[in-house]
Amino acid sequence: MDYKRSSALFAQAEKVIPGGVNSPVRAFKGVGGTPIFVKEAKGAYLYDADGNRLIDYINSWGPMVLGHAHKPVVDAIIEKAKKGTSFGMPTEIETQIAELAVSMVPNIDKIRFVNSGTEACMSAVRLARGFTKKDKIIKFAGCYHGHSDSFLIQAGSGASTFGTPNSPGVTQGTAKDTLLATYNDIENVSQLMEANKNEIACVIIEPVAGNMGCVPPSENFLKELSALCTQHGILLIFDEVMTGFRLAKGGAQELYNIKADIVCFGKVIGGGLPVGAFAARNEIMNHLAPLGPVYQAGTLSGNPLAMAAGLAMLTELNTDADVFKRLAEKTAYLHKGISKVLTENNVVHTINRVGSMISVHFDETPVVNFETAAKGNNTIFKAFFHGLLNQGVYIAPSAFETWFITDALTYEDLDFTIAAVAKVAKTL
Repeated sequence: MDYKRSSALFAQAEKVIPGGVNSPVRAFKGVGGTPIFVKEAKGAYLYDADGNRLIDYINSWGPMVLGHAHKPVVDAIIEKAKKGTSFGMPTEIETQIAELAVSMVPNIDKIRFVNSGTEACMSAVRLARGFTKKDKIIKFAGCYHGHSDSFLIQAGSGASTFGTPNSPGVTQGTAKDTLLATYNDIENVSQLMEANKNEIACVIIEPVAGNMGCVPPSENFLKELSALCTQHGILLIFDEVMTGFRLAKGGAQELYNIKADIVCFGKVIGGGLPVGAFAARNEIMNHLAPLGPVYQAGTLSGNPLAMAAGLAMLTELNTDADVFKRLAEKTAYLHKGISKVLTENNVVHTINRVGSMISVHFDETPVVNFETAAKGNNTIFKAFFHGLLNQGVYIAPSAFETWFITDALTYEDLDFTIAAVAKVAKTL
């Protein structure tokens, strides 16, 4: 495939945008080469600046669960835009999507909309600290909760791609209040809690990790984590920016039958527009301004375009009884096909999958945490990425990212992808 136009656009962007991109993982530093510039997208496909069609497996990093330019979502945005794009005042549609989200998700009474997943997680931690009157938090190595200072401690995703998980600019004072745990290691978490008794406000976790590749929770890990939090008077925060409204109507809480104290959302909840949210039971949310002392605000929070897109998306996910079953079946089909052709070509690999999230790790060791994810052969991944790209298949340009399946993918698309993997596998 030819990427001359993308290369020219990247060179132009580098002159006025740091690194030529507005989010680091887009820069292809983890795989080499020049990033692809997208012109448009529809359904399961991207169309780049050079006119190439690519089957898309990142789907804007998750929100396009029903496909790009999904008609009900686009129509809702257009109709709302005709009436104004932002007011900085309350609108009825904010209440409508809030009521729908609360009805779909277990264990939440109220929800506050913000502008990004980063903002949602940052605000959730502040709320947890204000509610518990404690300062420290526990996060897990390899889990990414946005780029707020407290979270940039072995953060996975873009940070890991560049090999700089501890970002300059994060103060020692901030870092000392963030305790780092090992994902899927309940003993490690217990030891941290015992060593910091009555000091920890919350534990924040991706219930299914997506920023060290897809890494599922081990059996009983989330249940035991919840029990430990209850025992020590610590709030459990589920970062469901990726998993919310993607793995089930009620997200990972529903899938694993675990009740979190605070839940963070993004991506799907805005139908692809910039949005985030955090939610909890009344007892906790009533500590938030203007009801309580914990301050959080945002001029564009509850933006009418994002609310319209999100409402259209959630309405369809709430009424389509089989959508999550279809997504899981398509992902399982892809998993089986890719594993078969990689095995036939003697390519060492491990595939992790939960619902419509999946990733291929080029190592035989089971990938259960950040340490095991980092053992993957990145040289092979780079060749795998570029090989698929040349076949017309676009996956995340980082070994530390999950793939996201969209319902717009057909089985013909999946078969094409499996065949592309087979061709690439012969060269690895």
